[in-house]
Amino acid sequence: MIRLILVAIYLILFLVLGIPALLVLWLIGKSDPGRKDRAAKAIVGWGFRCIAFLAGTKLIVRGTENIPADSAVLYVGNHRSYFDIVLTYSHFPGITGYVAKKEMLRWVLLKDWMKAIHCLFLDRDNIKEGLKTILKGVEEVKSGTSLCIFPEGTRNRVNDTFLPFHEGSFKIAEKGGVPVVPMVILNSAAIFEDHLPRIRKATVIIEFQKPIYLDELDKNERKKLGTHVSGLIESRYFEVKKEYMP
Repeated sequence: MIRLILVAIYLILFLVLGIPALLVLWLIGKSDPGRKDRAAKAIVGWGFRCIAFLAGTKLIVRGTENIPADSAVLYVGNHRSYFDIVLTYSHFPGITGYVAKKEMLRWVLLKDWMKAIHCLFLDRDNIKEGLKTILKGVEEVKSGTSLCIFPEGTRNRVNDTFLPFHEGSFKIAEKGGVPVVPMVILNSAAIFEDHLPRIRKATVIIEFQKPIYLDELDKNERKKLGTHVSGLIESRYFEVKKEYMP
């Protein structure tokens, strides 16, 4: 329980003591949005690295050379843990936000930091509002900001399984004209979810696969893009698991 307490205390202190930083970022953003984005990424990235350290997490990251350097991308990954965001964020090379559920807007201060790093909030129960969020995502990637989405729609509760990928999750890449970068996340639930409420040391592997350019796919693959990408991630997931955790 000590690790859980340390992480909880750190998170509370970060949010409370970070209020002046939020104000400074807001002021910087008025005259220099790019500088504000870089500063917010640095602060949040540092905060996430501290949380990973307190949790005792060893992280192995592979495939960063597969991330295109000349455009924004849509990162797509499997989702088993709250720590998936904590562990992936610092390894995105450019300004990157997440597509999160709208319920996150209830969390005071946390939502403000999420907005500072270009997170979007998706209403899964309202088609009209959900479409607005997707269109906002299209604007973001067209302006050079990458986004990360977990197309299963919710955190999967069962290890070594995959929920169906929602096809609508890929509209941002399709309409925004950016590549999809599949992302394999292995063993993240071993940090927390596998033994609630304790946080334990764990080794987590994140692997970025080669980008998928939608205009290079055949008609059938593009029509069933969610199934196609899910299959790529699932196949590689078990290959990585066999390599690291035979």
